[in-house]
Amino acid sequence: MTATGGHARHRLDDAIHAPVRFSIVAALSKVENAEFAAVRDAVELSDSVLSKQAAQLEAVGYVAIKKGYVGKRPRTWLSLTAEGRKAFEAHLAALRAIAEG
Repeated sequence: MTATGGHARHRLDDAIHAPVRFSIVAALSKVENAEFAAVRDAVELSDSVLSKQAAQLEAVGYVAIKKGYVGKRPRTWLSLTAEGRKAFEAHLAALRAIAEG
């Protein structure tokens, strides 16, 4: 039991809890921003899956997606928002509380 009397699982964030989204947020938590391809390769996803999952994280305000160019080549960068970093830390704290019993 937590200090508030509820089980720590109630503090898990559904937007982050899915394994693919958790992996994306974890990868982004270590950097200020990352190019789409770097995240795709690090998390071992297809372009379409990363695009869909990143859009879901963007919809809840956890990830910012920025499009631009490097030379003439289009690029996409992903970054965690301040809200996303806070949510990730809270999610990790809940996981730790569950694991510690």
